[in-house]
Amino acid sequence: NSTGVYAGVVAQGNGNTADTSNINATFARGITLTDSDGVAYFETLVPGHYTGRANHIHIMATINATVLANNTLSGGSISHVGQVFFDQDLLTTVEATSPYSSNTQNQTQNKDDSILGEETVSMDPFLNYVLLGSDVSEGVLGWISIGIDPSKEYNITSAASWTQNGGVAN
Repeated sequence: NSTGVYAGVVAQGNGNTADTSNINATFARGITLTDSDGVAYFETLVPGHYTGRANHIHIMATINATVLANNTLSGGSISHVGQVFFDQDLLTTVEATSPYSSNTQNQTQNKDDSILGEETVSMDPFLNYVLLGSDVSEGVLGWISIGIDPSKEYNITSAASWTQNGGVAN
């Protein structure tokens, strides 16, 4: 969210660790199917920052998965795992607006992010964007093209999983 808290995770450095209800939060998470051209569309927000990382969005492409009724995935194979980053000038502007400006965690700039450099090895991880009005409060349209190799398979371990009874830490 705008204050740098991951939904569905209760861990040191992720907001208030005494707030165990966050394990059941799902804000800023999503699944979408691609269209016949392989294009996916999302409506989201610029994520807030947390200590040690620049603002970013995690992305994962899964082939032949089933979307369950609770909007989670089952089965399939993961063919891409990555992160998308934002232009530093855009972030500076966004972070100066409310509610982002209330985030008290130290902000890490793109040039100091330890993972951004790894992403540049296989793709250009920066979102292209235009403002939808005279300033960021009127919205931002962002887009990025990422090639996916469907023959690749990755194994991941998530921080938490969503079950029929809510979130469970892994």
